Amino acid sequence: MRFEYSVDVNHAWLSRSVLARLEAFEMTQYSPAWWLPGAHTQTLWGKLFRREPLQPTVMERWDTPDGDFLDIHRLEATSPSPAARLLVLHGLEGTIRSHYAQALLGEARTRGWAADMLIFRSCGDEMNRTRRFYHSGETTDLALVVNRLVEESPGQPLVLVGVSLGGNVLLKYLGEQGTKLPPQIKAAAAISVPFDLARSSRHINKGFARVYQRHFLRSLREKAFEKLERFPDLIPRERLAAMRTMHDFDDVITAPLHGFRDADDYYSRSSSLGWIGRISIPTLLLSAVDDPFLPADVLDQVRAEANRNPLLELDFPPHGGHAGFITGANPFHPDYYAERRACQFLADHLVRDLALAG
Repeated sequence: MRFEYSVDVNHAWLSRSVLARLEAFEMTQYSPAWWLPGAHTQTLWGKLFRREPLQPTVMERWDTPDGDFLDIHRLEATSPSPAARLLVLHGLEGTIRSHYAQALLGEARTRGWAADMLIFRSCGDEMNRTRRFYHSGETTDLALVVNRLVEESPGQPLVLVGVSLGGNVLLKYLGEQGTKLPPQIKAAAAISVPFDLARSSRHINKGFARVYQRHFLRSLREKAFEKLERFPDLIPRERLAAMRTMHDFDDVITAPLHGFRDADDYYSRSSSLGWIGRISIPTLLLSAVDDPFLPADVLDQVRAEANRNPLLELDFPPHGGHAGFITGANPFHPDYYAERRACQFLADHLVRDLALAG
């Protein structure tokens, strides 16, 4: 089975390089690497063994209206007339060094695109200034960045991709904006999204998945202790030390700091599942059924929403873990499906938009 692209356009409208890419494009259906059996090996491989070359980004610091700042890592286009600019959103406790982030920036560079990566508050090399952190439903910083990119280059198409938490933020933003989305945004892709935050929180507290929970909680708790040095009334130190689950952290830290009643209120109002039906641009949702961060039946609800919104394209292979999707027969030369699939989807829709505009 193949994902194949075709479009009925006058080829004179398209550059020779774009046509060459289209004619060469042939993507087989994802098949997980035989040497990485199971969801957890797929999930852990990237963190433990994947090494992506660092892209030549330059960091800019943008001030926010509330007296804080956002770090944006910027990649110049390799083409004098780039077809698009890619904006990347990272996952929970991700950084510019995250393997998937560098891979996405590398895909953009290969295609000649410009690219930017938004680093969520507290995830850069310097702690943010204000009391607040970031969270799965916080979209005002994304809106600020999108609006500034559009103002900087009003004639340049913009495409967006988010991974895990970043994917949830992206989908919620797209749903909130609906048809009011800036017209420069042409397509989006979201990888391994925790569509239902409440069920994801419960699922990560079971079995081997608790290893991931402990990793995230350790990092988040360290940041909260650092915040306590500047804001001693943030939370009683003993309550922070007593946390054992992500739900604990969200109930005691995330919810009250960001205007939610409690963790359940935060999960309910921030889950992207309730927003994807309102998305008004072509959007790829790539998730594995065996994602250890999410119960498989959540994807059934996503399918139901996609049946009502034809702009959503689903790619839900049975295996792939969380932001894994490693394929290839040779463990010394693995292939990574997710970033390639996402950027090809975005590229296809850029070409379609160009054809329609012509």
